[in-house]
Amino acid sequence: MIIKEPKIKELAATMKIALDAMGGDHAPKSIVDGALLALEEFKDIELVLVGKEQEILAHLPESTDRSRVQIVHTEEVIETDEEPVKAVRRKKDSSLVTATRLVKEKEVQACISAGNTGAYMTAGLLVTGRIKGIERPALATYFPTVSGKFCLVLDVGANLEAKPSHLLQYAQMGLIYAENVMGISNPKVGLLNVGTEDGKGNDLSKQTFALLKDHIPQFHGNVEARDVPFGVTDVVVCDGFSGNVLLKTAEGTGGAIFAMLKEELTKNLANKLATLVLKSSFKKIKKSMDYAEYGGVPLLGLAGGCIKAHGSSEGYAIKNAIAQAREFIQQDVLEAIQSAVQKESEEQ
Repeated sequence: MIIKEPKIKELAATMKIALDAMGGDHAPKSIVDGALLALEEFKDIELVLVGKEQEILAHLPESTDRSRVQIVHTEEVIETDEEPVKAVRRKKDSSLVTATRLVKEKEVQACISAGNTGAYMTAGLLVTGRIKGIERPALATYFPTVSGKFCLVLDVGANLEAKPSHLLQYAQMGLIYAENVMGISNPKVGLLNVGTEDGKGNDLSKQTFALLKDHIPQFHGNVEARDVPFGVTDVVVCDGFSGNVLLKTAEGTGGAIFAMLKEELTKNLANKLATLVLKSSFKKIKKSMDYAEYGGVPLLGLAGGCIKAHGSSEGYAIKNAIAQAREFIQQDVLEAIQSAVQKESEEQ
């Protein structure tokens, strides 16, 4: 059934998730591919594909169970190079904005986009809105560690500046997400800083340290950037500027190391033979650092589940982003965050 207006019919499954089918480098094919993989793996979800009807249908097999898939047709698309605020305001009927609107109107319980990150954050804030009591939503990311597990870092770019109260809320939301979606038992939280000693850092760090120490039982203390990959804590909080620098530095360093390894290991026959012996180990390491394994990152603090997938996501990554959205809904992360904020407000 092709729906011309964003009104979703009642369906049998327990969870409904909207996908911005036009967002990402390989859309809509990668989005549809991921949707099909998710429908096969998870029998309790319904998916709403938002975007250009005919382009979506071109990649949707006729054998697809259409009782579990709907299409909301939109003509407009926000491109990756568009200025976020202007794009969201001018293209109110774009696939990205419409997906967030479906969350706002409770037609779906979560949405996913691999499109323009800035526009998605803007649409989430302006259209979906914040949880009551949350001062600033945060963009979280999965950070690989030597144990093979991930650490959750937030904020990595939603807000370049922050107050101590914002970082306290980041810690609360991050702990809830780490425990309920990432499956980490009794997670620990750390504050990104220039040293591990108490009293280190600028005014923001010092004031935030005191707040976290008083309000977060799982607070581990300060964490240096070099310790994040070693999984010293399960959650790391910071302002969006520092978080984005940490993330981009790690991405660049990882890419450089792999490039140097590739050059060195293909220099001569002996190195090539050694590479063949270690091929499976290299693949394992690469997989542990691959964004496709977790699919996407959450925008925490919004009044709905909004998952941001990587722009270059293929079907497998989109499927995993859907899995994240499913866990977000199943574990009622939204309600858990709302309860934590309300409790904090009552105690003040």
